[in-house]
Parts: sequence; C-alpha cells; structure tokens
Amino acid sequence: MIYNYCGLHYKDRLTSLKEKISKRLLELGLTSEGYCMYIQTTPMEWEVLVELLTINETYFYREENQLNECCHTILPLLKTKIRNRPLRIWSAACSTGEEPYTLAMLIQETGKFLPGTVEIVGTDINQKVIRKAEKGWYHQSSFAFRRIPDHLLNKYFTIENGGYQIKPSIQRMVRFQHLNLLNENKCAQIGEVDVIFCRNVLIYFDQKTIKRVIQNLHRSLAPGGYLFLGHAESITDMDLGFQKVDAAKTFYYRKETEQNETVSHIGG
Repeated sequence: MIYNYCGLHYKDRLTSLKEKISKRLLELGLTSEGYCMYIQTTPMEWEVLVELLTINETYFYREENQLNECCHTILPLLKTKIRNRPLRIWSAACSTGEEPYTLAMLIQETGKFLPGTVEIVGTDINQKVIRKAEKGWYHQSSFAFRRIPDHLLNKYFTIENGGYQIKPSIQRMVRFQHLNLLNENKCAQIGEVDVIFCRNVLIYFDQKTIKRVIQNLHRSLAPGGYLFLGHAESITDMDLGFQKVDAAKTFYYRKETEQNETVSHIGG
C-alpha cells in the first residue's frame, strides 16, 4: 500500500517500517492488519503515515557546487533565452523550504532578474513540512543554518521570537504546495519550468518508481531545461530523455530537444 501510494520501498526493510509505525499502532490500538483496513477507510491517515516515513533533513545552501553552477552558468543562459515570461524553477521534495528559499536568495544576489520575473515552486508529499515552509521561520539553533554564508543570513533574515524569519522579498518569490511525485496529473499542474531540483529523493525508490518520477519531471521541463539530482543519484543509463552535463565540480542533466542538440557548457 505504501509503495503504491508514494513509491517508498519497504518490502526488504520491514524491520525499519515496523520501527517507524509501531508508536502509531499503539496510539490507535491496532495491529498491522487492522491499520491497513483503517487507512483505507480513513484517507486522512496517509498524512500522518507520510510524516512518519519521510526524512526531512535539509539545510540552507546545500551542495554549494550545484547552486553555483545553476546561478553562474545556467541562469545566464536562461536569461538570454527567456523573453516574455518569468523564469520558473521547481524544487521537488522541498521539505521545510530551505532549498527554494536558498535559490531565491542566490537568484536575487545575481541581480539578473527583476522582482516579479522569477517563480519558484516548492512541493513535498509531507503536508506538515509544507506548512512550516510557508511560514519561513526557523529556530536559531536549527541545523538548517550550518552552511549558510553569514552575508546571506544577515541580508535576507530578521531575528524574531528566538529564530530567523525569511524576509518578505524572498518569500514572495516562492510558493509551496502539497504534491506526490507519482501523481502525473498533479505534476502536470505545476506547468512548464526551466529548472528542477529533485535532490536526494530517488535514493528511496526502486528502478520502476524512479522512471515514473523522472518521466513526470521530464514532462514538466521546458525543452532544453535542466534537472539537478543528488550526487548519489544517477539516471545516465536509463534512456529517459536527458543528457548528462559534466561541470568542473558537479554534474546535472539537460532535457534533450527534438533536434537532439549537443549540450553546451560555459564557465565552470
């Protein structure tokens, strides 16, 4: 049931699954079999279960080399390509919002895009983390700040109630929504985007599910659009319509066009 709903593969990790849900079963006074019946008659329980199963460890300025490649190589290319519409970026599996907010800050730092000309969409299957992301407030002691440069922290946050609040100018660049990456129709509703960040998500899926997710992402990318995965994730040999781009300190993928263009790379 979990696999069919969100693609998480626990068939070979039943002990781990038991550890994650045992407390919830005790709260409800149910056996595993009883819980299966309960979740079928109580669809809202999926939100509770997803919170128990998903890992939401993230932080600002994560994987600096990828961020630099996006801002210093890809964005200048897109700036010349995009004329009469906003730049659109999708942060898939955004957790509590650190990734899309980081992208918004760095894009603003480039000075290449005027206010209102960038749209960043952050999505996650976990509704609880989406609600936190929308608030844009993070506790001062949070590990979320362990890599962020001081100048970004000082420039784009204000200190409020023992934590850091992202400034409205950055919040306005990002919108959040609940989304299951296996849901083709919901993914299609995101609309066409120029760049997708879907990092450290595929490691939890089997090959069949990876293909489904990547196909949904591929459909949403504009021709020649860019896809960033985690460093431990690869789709190079899966023939899913992407060309790998090797940069000096990282790699990413470019959606193949109908003309099967040769990938160009500037800077590094």
